[in-house]
Amino acid sequence: MQAYEIEYEPGWDKYFTKLDQSVQERILNKIVQLQTGIQSRHLKHGLPYFVEEIGAYRLVYAEEEPRMRVIIFAGSHKDYEKWFKSQ
Repeated sequence: MQAYEIEYEPGWDKYFTKLDQSVQERILNKIVQLQTGIQSRHLKHGLPYFVEEIGAYRLVYAEEEPRMRVIIFAGSHKDYEKWFKSQ
C-alpha cells in the first residue's frame, strides 16, 4: 500500500487536547496507521468524511487529492456527537 500524507484542519484538536495522555497516544497511533492506507467506514452516506473508532473515542478525516487525508476531529464519543450535529 502507498503512504498517505496527513494534514490537520484548524481546530481539529479542540477536544483532543482535553483527553488523557494515554488516550491521545492511542489516537496518534491510529493517525500513523492512516498513513499506511487502512480503510475506514464512511461517516454517513453522502458526506465526504470517514470515521475510525478507537474504543470510546472517534477520529474523523476526509480524503482529499490522491494520497492525502485531512484530520478533522478527534475526541470522545460524546464530543463526536456534538461535532456531528454541527456539520
